Amino acid sequence: MGHCCSKGAGQAAAADTDPSAPPKAEAPSHGTSANNGQRPSSSAPTKPASPAAKGTKPAAPLGTVLGRPMEDVRATYSVGKELGRGQFGVTHLCTHKATGEKLACKTIAKRKLASKDDVEDVQREVQIMHHLSGHHNIVDLRGAYEDKHNVHLVMELCAGGELFDRIIAKGQYTERAAASLLRTIVEIVHTCHSMGVMHRDIKPENFLLLSKAEDAPLKATDFGLSVFFKEGEVFRDIVGSAYYIAPEVLKRKYGPEADIWSVGVMLYIFLAGVPPFWAENENGIFTAILRGQIDLASDPWPNISSGAKDLVRKMLNINPKERLTAFQVLNHPWIKEDGDAPDTPLDNVVLNRLKQFRAMNQFKKAALRIIAGCLSEEEITGLKEMFKSIDKDNSGTITLEELKNGLAKQGTKLSDAEIQQLMEAADADGNGLIDYDEFVTATVHMNKLDREEHLYTAFQYFDKDNSGYITKEELEQALKDQGLYDAKEIKEIISEADSDNDGRIDYSEFVAMMRKGTAGAEPTNHKKRRDLVL
Repeated sequence: MGHCCSKGAGQAAAADTDPSAPPKAEAPSHGTSANNGQRPSSSAPTKPASPAAKGTKPAAPLGTVLGRPMEDVRATYSVGKELGRGQFGVTHLCTHKATGEKLACKTIAKRKLASKDDVEDVQREVQIMHHLSGHHNIVDLRGAYEDKHNVHLVMELCAGGELFDRIIAKGQYTERAAASLLRTIVEIVHTCHSMGVMHRDIKPENFLLLSKAEDAPLKATDFGLSVFFKEGEVFRDIVGSAYYIAPEVLKRKYGPEADIWSVGVMLYIFLAGVPPFWAENENGIFTAILRGQIDLASDPWPNISSGAKDLVRKMLNINPKERLTAFQVLNHPWIKEDGDAPDTPLDNVVLNRLKQFRAMNQFKKAALRIIAGCLSEEEITGLKEMFKSIDKDNSGTITLEELKNGLAKQGTKLSDAEIQQLMEAADADGNGLIDYDEFVTATVHMNKLDREEHLYTAFQYFDKDNSGYITKEELEQALKDQGLYDAKEIKEIISEADSDNDGRIDYSEFVAMMRKGTAGAEPTNHKKRRDLVL
């Protein structure tokens, strides 16, 4: 998967592209699926012009961690005061020079990455943050940069501080408030698990508030210990924070159930004010965890509802096979919103994105295919893992049956006709199978449309004569090349996008069409989200 765009893949979208300058770009191919990412011949990538031909400086040397050209984060951001410090990194306040937006910049010193494993951990953290990007309760990664000495991750600034500080400041805390808070945290974990990610360091310090406002959204952060996982895969390395580690992690044989244990510990603390497993030192804490006996008799437990106690027991079940899943926790009577939770998961990422893709016009679908081809390996690693988890026979393609089983596993109830519709929407070449390129195109998160360089590359693909406009004829030809041509839809597409009614689409009209209806592509309200689940 190569870069086809003019900027580094992790660079934040600064609108500094000159629409008259870049060379033409053709639709790229991921080229990683079993059928070699085949597309119609007209969408093969053209050979980029050499730096000398374009009048630009030679490419910067490749970084040893991110594996792409090194760049100076300070060219785009001014870096301010220190916000926090961890084992590998220091986080500073930073400001986007062009927009004035305040963000957080986590700087990881390369000299501290002593082993290959350390380097891979940073690479994976970037891949996972790209993969989860766009979820309203997960800190958004705006860009990843590498220079000679450091790797810099520029992220959303959570100015509201840690969750625990807010709880302590409030003083009084009801069971309903605890249930509401737990629901948000479990929804985050459910989304991670449904996207094939295990957090492995769930603790209150890793949940931050976006602002000081009373209704500020909660954001999960710090994916430095997170991993991609497949169903049935066993992990053996001991990671996490002492109070929150699951017993099976200490036994070096665990999977995503360990995250639920950690959330169960958080629930116990929300309700009782103390951790369930406590001792003077780490070894004592681990011994208590392995024993797995939880106290639900001492104060304040006599005053806590039986429903809350039942949920604590089921989340802190020492046997991971008997422990509740995130989906089951969300359907527990104590946690149900308004006492009536949906009987399907609140977020099924693959389903929501396929449905959104199905609703697009052919023009947007074609443009998204070009944009999907621009994404770096680190941006699509997560989608690759999701594809593999659905493609059970490792054929490099997803059949109707595999798609049906993959969605059913996440608790989604769809009719055969609905699955068929989703299948047909993603299956661009109409061969009855979804290959890897088609899957990435249909499931990539819509926030990729905010990247100026991606949008311009897609615009160039349609603007065949480089006039700065897409004509009806150019659009027809491009859609025919991609097998997406529909004569009836062309007229409608042009009239929808052509806001000044001059019969052609300029760059600003193209951008407006692409971004229309895609802001915050994952729904942000629980009740709205329910309506989206079939």
